[in-house]
Amino acid sequence: MRRHLKKYGMKAIVKRKRLLLLKRKHPLLLKCHIRAQLDFALAHQDWTLEDWKRVIWSDETKINRLGSDGRKWVWKKTGEGLTSRLVEGTMKYGGGSLMLWGCFGWEGPGYAMKIEGKMDTNLYVSILEDALQDSLEYWDQTPDDIVFQQDNNPKHTSKKAKTWFKEHGFEFMEWPAQSPDLNPIEHLWGILKCKLASHKEPPASIDELWKRVEAEWEKISAKECRDLIESMPRRVAAVVKAKGGYTKY
Repeated sequence: MRRHLKKYGMKAIVKRKRLLLLKRKHPLLLKCHIRAQLDFALAHQDWTLEDWKRVIWSDETKINRLGSDGRKWVWKKTGEGLTSRLVEGTMKYGGGSLMLWGCFGWEGPGYAMKIEGKMDTNLYVSILEDALQDSLEYWDQTPDDIVFQQDNNPKHTSKKAKTWFKEHGFEFMEWPAQSPDLNPIEHLWGILKCKLASHKEPPASIDELWKRVEAEWEKISAKECRDLIESMPRRVAAVVKAKGGYTKY
């Protein structure tokens, strides 16, 4: 599509907030993070697709009622000056948002859950007991069939959470901190948010936003999930090539 539009003198630019261009958001990698990412990549560089098929990926994300915190792209004619079409206005109070926990695997998306209130260890364990267990049942899988992935958020690695995993027989990945490049669920969130952004009108309330999230989450296909999982060998190879540093992912 970009190639065709360029033929007509159009080019893609980042939609501006006032006059500032936005850089790509990425966690800052310290030496310890780079080392941990490289160690993880080296430990998994011989994993086959069959190995990655066993992994259930999980994470939380924020979804805004009005727009995105990230980049927005628009098409601009060559020589066109800055106009209201190219500028994103900001709202003092943001319009509200919700937090979402979700997971996915080779069989497709699992159950998603809206996080009510402040996320703490007790709430996280209740999510595991409900959404994760229900997802495995939906996929006709047991903890013995999978490897569970989560990041290093203290709520995820608390004593209570670790005890829950042990009591229920889960194997989980030791995940390096600050490593969204390695986590395909980051791209799944992108797919979901693109689907939400395709609606002509913004949701009138947070309740309506949640209804849209539920509907669009259910539309995510197993193929979309499998395409992301199939990228894992390439992601790992990219981290090895970058010696634990930033990659295109």
